[in-house]
Amino acid sequence: MPRRMVALRTQFAPHPQHPAEALGSGGGACRLNLLLSCATWKDDTWADALPRLLEPMGVTSVRARSAREAERVIRHGPVHIAVVDLGLPLEGAGAPEAEEAGQRVLDLLHRLQQPPPTVVVRSPRMTRDTQRDLSAALKWGAFAVVDRHAADLELMLEIMQRCLNKFYHNRWPQGPATA
Repeated sequence: MPRRMVALRTQFAPHPQHPAEALGSGGGACRLNLLLSCATWKDDTWADALPRLLEPMGVTSVRARSAREAERVIRHGPVHIAVVDLGLPLEGAGAPEAEEAGQRVLDLLHRLQQPPPTVVVRSPRMTRDTQRDLSAALKWGAFAVVDRHAADLELMLEIMQRCLNKFYHNRWPQGPATA
């Protein structure tokens, strides 16, 4: 069954400028800050394509390849939507057997004064581990949980649209700067 392409709809026109340095600057350079983590080793995944699609709409997508990078992004400025892969390594992209630290990122987001809606990406595991991942995601208030092998660009766009609808009433969290 073919899937339909989902487009994000908002009340604002796209804003062309959005350097990652604008995250948290309040300068109006972006309309939505997206923390994007993906623990896959493959190139050209949904996590690579999503920023390119959202960029023209004024969405700043900051890719974190480790829990330490995600922590720096979270501390640097506001995160409006977070995509957290539970398989994210603690330190840079190392060997596949590196410690998984996605739950640390979830905990940090959950402790924020205003936690963003969070999409949890989990790897396919044994039944007991799956239940543990779901329990942790619910504990930290995840908006959606997606299996890594089921995640694709269309599904992630659909989830982003649902986040905008539910948490931001189909409007960008940050409007244009006023002079």
